[in-house]
Amino acid sequence: MFISSAFAQTAPAAAGGSDIGSSLMSMLPLLLMFVVLYFVMIRPQMKRQKEHKAMIDALAKGDEVATVGGLLGKISRIGDTTLGLELTSGVEVNLQRSAVVQVLPKGTVK
Repeated sequence: MFISSAFAQTAPAAAGGSDIGSSLMSMLPLLLMFVVLYFVMIRPQMKRQKEHKAMIDALAKGDEVATVGGLLGKISRIGDTTLGLELTSGVEVNLQRSAVVQVLPKGTVK
């Protein structure tokens, strides 16, 4: 009585080629976000990893370094995966090579 009859309308016929174009346009924001993510996050992280690996490979006995834990010292011996870090005369700790975060200028550690 109060509800009127509703009739479904038929959708207009879609053109054959416009369906592919609309699906590509809906994927465009997703592709754009991936490209931005690559250049803002992924690429700089890969560059930092490459620089850190080169620094670790170039370590030599006598270099003064800072570690992840905040220790400062002079490298007294180097192995394949570990190194000996002399904190002060007579005090030496064993560390993994990957724990070194920075090579300091000569004369920094006294």
